[in-house]
Amino acid sequence: MSARPIEDDTPPPPLPPHSGLHGARRAQAMAAVALSVLLSVLDYAVANVALPGIARDLHATSSQSIWVINAYQLASLSMLLPLASLGTRIGFDRMCRIGIGVFLFASVCCALSHSLLELALARALQGAGGACIMSVNIALIRFIYPREELGRGIALNGLVIGTGVALGPTVGSIVLSFANWPWIFWVNLPLGLAAFALATLALPATPRSPVPVDRVGAALTILAFSTTVIGADDLVHGGGVLGASAFVFGILCWVGLLRYQRNLHHPIVPVDLLGRGEFLVAFLVGMLGFIASNFFIIAMPFTLESLFHRPETVTGYLITPWAAGVAIFSYAVGKFADRVPAAILSSAGLFMTTIGFVLLWRLPLDATNFDIVWRTGLAGAGFGVFQPPNNRAMMLSAPRGREGGASGLVSVARLGGQTLGALLVASVFVYSANASRLCLFLAACVAMTGVVLSATRLLEGRVASR
Repeated sequence: MSARPIEDDTPPPPLPPHSGLHGARRAQAMAAVALSVLLSVLDYAVANVALPGIARDLHATSSQSIWVINAYQLASLSMLLPLASLGTRIGFDRMCRIGIGVFLFASVCCALSHSLLELALARALQGAGGACIMSVNIALIRFIYPREELGRGIALNGLVIGTGVALGPTVGSIVLSFANWPWIFWVNLPLGLAAFALATLALPATPRSPVPVDRVGAALTILAFSTTVIGADDLVHGGGVLGASAFVFGILCWVGLLRYQRNLHHPIVPVDLLGRGEFLVAFLVGMLGFIASNFFIIAMPFTLESLFHRPETVTGYLITPWAAGVAIFSYAVGKFADRVPAAILSSAGLFMTTIGFVLLWRLPLDATNFDIVWRTGLAGAGFGVFQPPNNRAMMLSAPRGREGGASGLVSVARLGGQTLGALLVASVFVYSANASRLCLFLAACVAMTGVVLSATRLLEGRVASR
């Protein structure tokens, strides 16, 4: 522990205020952020479609091929906070460009892979590049838009993420109809090069913190996230000593990390931000929202196939209204996110999502495709209304100079919720005979818990105003 950085008793002064960009410069900078985010999100979604072909060509089982997805998500989740801290040190604009470069190099490695191990390692590197981008994208938006218009920028970012998720399966299917699976990675090059060029020309030069990078804290954070998730995943699937050992080791890493960074002014895991009531509520509401969404997203294809007897070719179209609703309403709510409190918008949006999940759970077995589509669209629309105001609340409740940590935690709420949701879905499928329908019920329960927690901000606001 001798590598622990020495810090004085007082935190450094806050970074200088910023008023955002204007006109064409703002549009170009936002386009750079949007393209880089789309690069990360679109590739994650596209790879799902190629799994059967990858498993066949690389002589792997279906369960083994899932590591093409897991490696990306695990690397992204475990490296988000260390890279957000590094971004504060070297500048968010520079971190974004580094992320695009790493992502492009990893895409070439993915396309040239000849074994599942090579591909999984390349995907992990790709996930690290994606984490570079996603760890600072919200922080960059805070420097592109002035405070009074931040909600509009975050809503536009939500539109890009929703569009990437919606287009992913379609883009993957189009590519695979003309070429084999390596081309889903080759097609990243033109998009990535365009994103890099725009990022170089248009992103604002953000302030750089003098605080040194905490290498020990970064290593402990990566170990804590990765071993805990790997161990939990193994235990959910009936693993034995190895999974239990990894999980226990991960918990010990968490304990060691939190003790180690206890007296640091700028910890890798910014527990000081989570100590702020408004930030903590928004973070937990965000996690609950994504846990609920993963209960739906993972279980719904099985529900459509096993209970409603829809073929695979139709299933994708029936789920698309979710992503479309998220994308459209994430953008539409931007007009109100800066004027209406998150306690109202986020609670109302998540309540719409809850109603959508309940209606899907209660669908009769003879339901038509239209019955499925409009309920799915309602749930997605609610999620689009909920997300941008909640993210805005997190960013604005963080003090100046802590944009990196706040941006990292916004992404941790998303990826952490998705990861925990996937683990919970896996456990339901292991232990329940009616898993797919039960997951829809649990999605509604978790979403409603988020509604109640989000609404507590209204009560706090009333007390504060007295």
